[in-house]
Amino acid sequence: MRARHFLLALGAVALASAALSGCRAERSERLEPVAALAVTAAAAPGAPVLAAVAPAAPAADDEPAACPGGMVLVEGDYCPDVLHRCRRYMDPPGRYEEFRCAEYAQPATCRSKERVHKRFCIDRDEYTPPGQSLPANFQSWTRANQVCRSLGKRMCMESEYNFACEGEEMRPYPYGWKRDSTACNADHQDVVGSDGKLIDRRAPGGSYPRCESPFGVRDLAGNVEEFVTIDRAGPPQPAMKGAYWQPSRNFCRAAQTAHDQYYNGMETGFRCCADAP
Repeated sequence: MRARHFLLALGAVALASAALSGCRAERSERLEPVAALAVTAAAAPGAPVLAAVAPAAPAADDEPAACPGGMVLVEGDYCPDVLHRCRRYMDPPGRYEEFRCAEYAQPATCRSKERVHKRFCIDRDEYTPPGQSLPANFQSWTRANQVCRSLGKRMCMESEYNFACEGEEMRPYPYGWKRDSTACNADHQDVVGSDGKLIDRRAPGGSYPRCESPFGVRDLAGNVEEFVTIDRAGPPQPAMKGAYWQPSRNFCRAAQTAHDQYYNGMETGFRCCADAP
């Protein structure tokens, strides 16, 4: 009888220990699952024994996210040199002839001997200051670099912007192969006011649901023109990507490289990147 009471008591202690181990495992992603001890019925009635119970597999929702909140994981094989062929242009002959492509031929051609595997995190939306609804503008590359670093992130490289925009399919536009002036905040004709200054036509992030890349990154074409760092050795060199709300090229590979690290204007903004674990 004493032996039976001892075994029952030991079983209760084991159950409590297993429950405590389960709580710790839920709070710490680094803890390994511990086999719980439970009392089970033996073949002979009235003779409880201690048996090991295999831990339950962790639920998918319990897995740690690859990127911080508000960021998207981009992973795949990137082509550094892409050839896009425009089948027809949308602008009449003149100054802007062969400027905006109405439709590109499919598929695009990767002219690089090898693709480069990339894995990184990128902000889903353009940087928007806390408490505000519109993405920040009048931002320079220097200011963007400071903000990203203060958030524990970094400036995006141009190749990262390209890949986040086009995906492995190498789309010319984040939403596909045909120009759609309603898909993104772009192609507005009235962009300059009577005072000769650019009209502010920024939109909150996600206002154009179809302006989304294969990875789920939003507004990579139009809205604000975003600063990135060019992929090259030496001191950092800025480029601006995505154009903005005016009738511009707006395709993923297009870049504006005429401005320095301190240029800013009504149309300039940014988003941040980070290394993925």
